[in-house]
Amino acid sequence: MSSYLELSARQRIPAIFDAGSFEEFLPPAARVTSPHLSQLNAPVSFDDGVVVGKGKLGGHTVFGAAQEGGFMGGAVGEVHGAKLVGMLRRAIDEQAHAVVLLLESGGVRLHEANAGLIAVSEVMRAILDVRAADIPVISVVGGSNGCFGGMGIAARCANTVIMSEEGRLAMSGPEVIETANGVEEFDARDRALVWRTTGGKHRYLMGDCQALVPDDVAAFRAAALDAIEQVRGSGAELTLDDLLAEQDMLSRRIQNADGLRDPMDVWKQLGIPDPAAVPVLEPEAFLALAAQIKGVR
Repeated sequence: MSSYLELSARQRIPAIFDAGSFEEFLPPAARVTSPHLSQLNAPVSFDDGVVVGKGKLGGHTVFGAAQEGGFMGGAVGEVHGAKLVGMLRRAIDEQAHAVVLLLESGGVRLHEANAGLIAVSEVMRAILDVRAADIPVISVVGGSNGCFGGMGIAARCANTVIMSEEGRLAMSGPEVIETANGVEEFDARDRALVWRTTGGKHRYLMGDCQALVPDDVAAFRAAALDAIEQVRGSGAELTLDDLLAEQDMLSRRIQNADGLRDPMDVWKQLGIPDPAAVPVLEPEAFLALAAQIKGVR
């Protein structure tokens, strides 16, 4: 096994795509950096923390991006967002087989304020435009920084979300919740609680994640290939039926979690007999257990 978690964005791209096939758009040599960071004398990155381009995946032309969690936590600014949007629009123009987004981000780059917020909103719109062109969009979340804020929403705009147990996905990060509402609301230092609330297993049980895989590059690649073919077989566009199904899922989630404060209580409500065992289960055993729980999927 080769850990996906431990790789950088530039290591993940060649590990997921067919060997030697990826063509990067606006590589570091182009030196397209954020003007906002330089004005603040903040460190810049020559790729602004994101790799975008196209390559082959299973022999098909697939467009893709990988956010670098090591640069500002993968946060999105104006240039970072523009690179993502440009890649997504080009995927439509060239009628790509699919788009794969390797997401690792804390959300909007606070240094860039409104420019970052606008950038994230444009990314969401572009993802939905790609889907409207009947091109599957697959989100992959398995980095140590997780996927939060606006990019957490963007991830859920995709057809399929693939996660590892180690990945995290949410709107607000634990530290943000604690800062806004106090440690009594959420203790961000309780790492077990953080993963119970935002980790891959909980997201799978809640319906936010459609595939859970081990922290292994080959497993992520295989899951991405499977997801692309499944979506292409059923259609990538976001339909009214899809929206109604999402609303039904959210309504059931509210009912199941009403008055419950810990994810373990939610898991018990779903019918898991021993919630305390869930965090230590290997992915295969966890998926087998989840399949037995009526109404989880």
